[in-house]
Order: sequence, then structure tokens, then C-alpha cells
Amino acid sequence: MKITMAHGSGGASTSELISNIFAKHFKNEVLDRMEDSAVVPGSSRIAVTTDSFVVTPYFFPGGDIGRLSVCGTVNDLLMSGAVPKYLTCGCILEEGMDMDDLDKIIESMAATADEAGIKIITGDTKVVEKRGDFGGIMINTSGVGFMPENISLSPAGCKDGDALIISGNLGDHHAAILSGRMNIKNEIKSDNAPLGEMVSTLISNGIRVHAMRDVTRGGLGTVLSEFANASECTIDIYQDKLPVSPAVKDFCKMLGLDPVYMGNEGKMICVVDGADADKAVELIRGAKYGENACIIGNVSTRDNGKVILHTGIGGERIIGPLYGEGLPRIC
Repeated sequence: MKITMAHGSGGASTSELISNIFAKHFKNEVLDRMEDSAVVPGSSRIAVTTDSFVVTPYFFPGGDIGRLSVCGTVNDLLMSGAVPKYLTCGCILEEGMDMDDLDKIIESMAATADEAGIKIITGDTKVVEKRGDFGGIMINTSGVGFMPENISLSPAGCKDGDALIISGNLGDHHAAILSGRMNIKNEIKSDNAPLGEMVSTLISNGIRVHAMRDVTRGGLGTVLSEFANASECTIDIYQDKLPVSPAVKDFCKMLGLDPVYMGNEGKMICVVDGADADKAVELIRGAKYGENACIIGNVSTRDNGKVILHTGIGGERIIGPLYGEGLPRIC
């Protein structure tokens, strides 16, 4: 069965689509009311974020656009120190999309939301005419998280002596999507994952975290450039400490890619007090998805606002933000 324009009419076909796919997988006491607005308990401070996902192919090694749309928004909430609570789901569907594919994507969203401990409480569906470059489905997710009273994280909080910790290997998601687009056969899988366990472990154990960011579009280089500019500090990272899997290294050599600028969807960079660094790495490695965490550099005050990559042969390279378009679309 295929998606038709009638599924976007607001009538009986729309109701059937919502009941048979969305409501079936997203079932919870808030969504089940099927009201125009979801009314939920609140908090004195909330974090709010939104993101849209247009990746093609929408099924890729290690994940799909549904899992990606939950992970991306949940992780954005987590990076502010918030506890993710609620998610909205807006889907734009292309006429002719396979209904079974849609069911698998929404099922994946529901499973990922359950893993992340977040409820999908409201949403919207639209159908557009078939067009050649659409890709079948676009998803927007908006998230709400509750902010603990004692948490305030910001890139501007980086200070002299802090350590930089990456939670795992760089470039897996970017390489998986590009492999799928180019029909390159390899064993690389996307790292798309919710990072709640490692974040809550750091905070609950009293690690002095000054800043966190998930390393997505623009890669590590872009994120660290933003940190350096916001804090007016120098960030030193070391090429031989950057974790990259052998398969992704080979992939990068073949296509001339730099892992420093490759996107991920299940990795975070965190800046912690230098005295807490070893303990923080131990905690992240013990959390789900953090087994390859390591310290990759440090923060200092010299040459304010720069990111310096120290190469394996003793050279130095200034790392700036990504310029131009980082192909392919990874989210």
C-alpha cells in the first residue's frame, strides 16, 4: 500500500493513517487524547529545541530517519544539561511512499523514544505531490526537557586547564550515509544513538562539566571553533588521540575526507575540569555507547579563540569551522 494525496486530506484516510501507524506506535496517555494541544506537567526551567531531518536514503546501515529524528533532538536537549521529557513529531510524506516503510520508520521512532526515556505527545502529518528529489519523507521533531536547578552549561564556560573528552569514534554516521548514497559496500554503520545515560552519569557523579555538544553537522572542528570563540580560549587537540575506526580511516583515505569535519549522530564532546578528566572518561566508558571515550586535548588561555591541531609529526594546524557544504546531507 502506498501513501496517496487522500492521506493528507484531513478526512477518513488521514484518520486511518494516524490510527494505523502513528497512534499505534506512539501510544501513551497524553497522545491518546488526540487533542490539538498536549497538556503536560511542567518545570520551573525548561529547555526547548527543534530539528528537521531530510536524510536520504532513509534506511541506512545502523539506523533510519526515524531513529535519527529522535536521537538528534534528544541529544540537543541533553547537551544543555536538561532531562528530556517530551517530543513532537511532524511528518511530511511524499505521495507514493510505501506504507510499510513508513510503518518501520515510525516503529523505529517509538523504540528510540522509549530507549531515551522521552514521550512523543503530539504531531502532524502532511502529504505532498510526488517529486523526483524529495526522498519520500521529512520529519521535524521538537523537544522539551526539564532543567535541574544547579545546572548551567555553556561553551563560554571553558577555562584554562579544562580537558576535552570525546565519547567515541569520529565519522561513523557520515561515512555510513555517504556509503549508502554511493553504493559503496563496507561494514561501517551509523552511530545514531541517544546519549542520556552517559550525560546523567557525569552529572549524578558530580563531574564538573563546563560545556557539552553533540558532534553532528560540521564535525568536531566546527564545534571546537565555536567553543574557542565563545570562551576566548585556545583549544589544543592532538591528532594521534582522535579516535577513528580503521574502516572509517580507510574510507577517508579513499575519498579524501577529514574525520575532524565529518558528522556524527551519537557522539558528544564534553569539557570538564582537568582534575575530573580521568574519572569522567571512566564514567563515560561505563555508560551505553561510550566505550571508546578518550581525552583528546585541553583548554588554555594563549592565543585566544583558536583551535590548534597538533599533528603526529610535530606540526601545528589551525582548525576553523567547516566552510561550504559538507556532503552528503547526514540528517
